Amino acid sequence: MNLLTETDLYLLNEGRHLRLYDKLGAHLVRGAGRPACHFAVWAPNAARVSVLGDWNGWTPERDLLRSLGQSGVWQGCVEGVQEGQRYVYQITSRYRDYQIDKADPFAFSAQLPPDRASVVTCLDYTWGDQQWRQTRKDRQALSAPQSIYELHLGSWRRTPDGQFLSYREVAPLLVDYVGKLGFTHVELLPIMEHPFYGSWGYQCTGFFAPTSRYGSPQDLMFLIDSLHQAGIGVILDWVPSHFPSDGHGLGFFDGTHLYEHEDPRQGFHPEWHSLLFNYGRSEVRSFLLSSALFWLDRYHIDGLRVDAVASMLYLDYSRKEGEWIPNRLGGKENLDAIGFLRQLAEDVYREFPDAETIAEESTSWPLVTRPTSVQGLGFGYKWDMGWMHDTLQYFALDPVHRQHHHNLLTFRGMYAQSENFVLSLSHDEVVHLKGSLYTKMGGPAADPWQKRASLRLLFGYQYALPGKKLLFMGAELGQWREWNHEGSLDWALLDSPEHAGISRFVADLNRVYQAEPALAVLDYSPTGFRWLNADDREHSVLAFLRCGDSETDTVVVICNFTPVPRAGYRVGVPAPGFWQEILNSDAAEYAGSGLGNLGGLVSVETPCQGQPHSIEAFLPPLSVLYFRRVKQLGR
Repeated sequence: MNLLTETDLYLLNEGRHLRLYDKLGAHLVRGAGRPACHFAVWAPNAARVSVLGDWNGWTPERDLLRSLGQSGVWQGCVEGVQEGQRYVYQITSRYRDYQIDKADPFAFSAQLPPDRASVVTCLDYTWGDQQWRQTRKDRQALSAPQSIYELHLGSWRRTPDGQFLSYREVAPLLVDYVGKLGFTHVELLPIMEHPFYGSWGYQCTGFFAPTSRYGSPQDLMFLIDSLHQAGIGVILDWVPSHFPSDGHGLGFFDGTHLYEHEDPRQGFHPEWHSLLFNYGRSEVRSFLLSSALFWLDRYHIDGLRVDAVASMLYLDYSRKEGEWIPNRLGGKENLDAIGFLRQLAEDVYREFPDAETIAEESTSWPLVTRPTSVQGLGFGYKWDMGWMHDTLQYFALDPVHRQHHHNLLTFRGMYAQSENFVLSLSHDEVVHLKGSLYTKMGGPAADPWQKRASLRLLFGYQYALPGKKLLFMGAELGQWREWNHEGSLDWALLDSPEHAGISRFVADLNRVYQAEPALAVLDYSPTGFRWLNADDREHSVLAFLRCGDSETDTVVVICNFTPVPRAGYRVGVPAPGFWQEILNSDAAEYAGSGLGNLGGLVSVETPCQGQPHSIEAFLPPLSVLYFRRVKQLGR
């Protein structure tokens, strides 16, 4: 039996094979009289490759693979192998006295860490998410509202005695919770197999294997299927930027630096102490491209958030002078990585046109979300790290000082339309002694009431701006502690009316966000946002319009970033009529002070801020207000 054709080998060696997971790795032979499995691995510098496993007593040289010549692939069909049995490849290098047991780079499953063997696994599963997949294109369009709940499965919720919940156990809980909060998507921190739990999955060894900490591949499929059937999309964090140096992993795979650069100035990350992929090698590109498409194909994933893109783009990323090598043009750009990322975008959107790709890119690299045809990187979205840093810096200030830093709020207007942004308040902002979002609010002098009010204001402000939204788990609880991956969220906070109010506000925020076309449909068009008052630094107030496709699709947003209530604050509106207060972060049901505008305001024919009409609003302390016109005077 030969699963690999000459075409497969050609595409592998050209960096164009997109579905190596169907060819390399361990594949049980169907219909054979006796159980058998086809094994194939790329190890071009090996002198000998054998498969050791449960069926042969881990006996070296009993089940040898044969070389397919210059392709670098070794393959063979081994009898007596059954699903669930463990195995490794024993690789003997041709260049030095080097022999090592390696996990299968294409394994579909692995032993529970710290054990390191691969597991023969089938990916059979009967999906029930056909309706979701039929509507995914519209749900994930640039004009669609998308709010993402980011979570780490190992610490979202645990059993009472602190044990992990399995994928199947967490499925009904997560579906119910995310559904009640109204998020459109969940984003899972990397669930690919990783030896060190404390890496949160960002030090991955199993690029085709979900971590066995939470169950089997089919268990993960059940979780994704359950979310889809509830109308919730699933985005995975995917890490093609680096990998750990654990002995059973990809590093020094066949006695040579196969997946990584040999020179540590190109192949080792000094900050993360991990190895860097050699994007200039064709087979490595085939490996990574196949990994990306694997999750979209076999696991029905709706999008990939690509981690640490900046570290891929710059040869000098986190390096001092003399610790990096310029490219062939003498610059610091990683030309091979740029080519890979463009190829990734082209391949993903050709094969899965309704999927999403999201870049975590922390610099001002241009055209990240623009087509490759105009020299862009081709991503669908990019995290707006600048907005996140500026906004959190502003909210950390004592309100009395905010008037002197008003530009932290308004600077985004200079670049907001340059990319398709996701406004993210992610896990990175609540770890490593940074504190939780709650503790960041208002500076150390802020009392608990102000911190909760500021947190609601932050979320309301985030949702009102152009761009898709992301919140990391625990933010919706107003969690005091920063995130701890060794525990669970502080669910007991929901017993407090004050913290339950924050959660209720997030749910209503998602409801309004999805109900009002103006808040999303023109996210990436200059006509979707218009300042009403960007200059009132004295009172630390902002007012702006979010506009939809029609004149009736307009939302007026007013933010008061101080604890001082303001009566009779005049704001221009584009049309006469009754402007309903559709959201007030200070409402009593959110544990606010209950101040507001009694459900809405009637406009007057007094021009203001370039608009023909205006309203006089009462601005509660530390609040955000949304208004929508519901009727016109005289009708």
